[in-house]
Amino acid sequence: MGKVRFLIIGVGGMGREHVRRLLQVPEAEIVALADPSAAAIEQVTERFTELKTVAVYTDYREAISQAKADAAIIISPHSMHYEQGMACLDGGLNVLMEKPFVDGSENAERIIAHAASVNKHLAVAYQRHLMGPYIYIRELIQSGELGKINYICAYQAQSWLKGTTGSWRQNPVLSCGGQLNDSGSHLLDVVLWVTGLEPANVSAFIDNRGSQVDIDSAVTVRFREGAIATFNIVGSASIGWHEDVSIHGDQGTVLYRNNKIFVAKEGQRELVEVSEELPVSSDPNRDFVDLILGRVNEAAAPSSCGLRIARLTEAAWKSAANGGQVIHM
Repeated sequence: MGKVRFLIIGVGGMGREHVRRLLQVPEAEIVALADPSAAAIEQVTERFTELKTVAVYTDYREAISQAKADAAIIISPHSMHYEQGMACLDGGLNVLMEKPFVDGSENAERIIAHAASVNKHLAVAYQRHLMGPYIYIRELIQSGELGKINYICAYQAQSWLKGTTGSWRQNPVLSCGGQLNDSGSHLLDVVLWVTGLEPANVSAFIDNRGSQVDIDSAVTVRFREGAIATFNIVGSASIGWHEDVSIHGDQGTVLYRNNKIFVAKEGQRELVEVSEELPVSSDPNRDFVDLILGRVNEAAAPSSCGLRIARLTEAAWKSAANGGQVIHM
């Protein structure tokens, strides 16, 4: 195979970010854009002038059948992911899906099975799997230097409520959920990824803060391995972004503080900021090209990651709807 030819489905704000990253991959070529919004198409072609001669479609189905692409990146509203993803797989395309994957765990199971049946790659754009700081934390835990993981406290805050007012993200028909299902899914995912732990029981309290979707979520998880985690996802904050993850093992602790890492290993009573060179970061677009070209055996965030986060999110919603009842997974 020469260059991997891409169809981009959805060229809004996050779609433009995928375009930007993909244009930096020499082995990739964007051959078509699909979006029903003429304004969105105009914005992306004005920003990236090299796309002015690329085929444009208002109907993604036409794009799949006519564009002669090898792969698709789906960055549309969440409720559309499943239908569009299935159509792409049926059209012979590999699929990279923006989070939070598809609407619900049942659809996640169906599309994963379908991708396997047609022998096509299906991955989720959870970019933290390719970020140096989180790769470092995962490798630290896997090395056993922190011992058995006992407790995790994960915190994310942003002005999500204010920033998404009036957009499709607060329309449950299109978004399939709020902050927990959107930015919050990154936090759930990265904790499960770096620790390798499997959720067993979930309890949650959620406040919509006057919106139609979840905004502030307090989620507690007991893992099968015995560890406890609290996820604090705040969509009503006034700040732009803050993310903390604290992981405590019986032989050490690691803290992530907005891209800074602090570690205390056994025998150390004080945390020390990590100053060594971190693993090299990449992004889901470059990783997906490498996957299609056979340079890696598995995507950094395979579709199974999307499924497990769908299951965990559903359990949290169910618990919150029942007054914080413990849900067994």
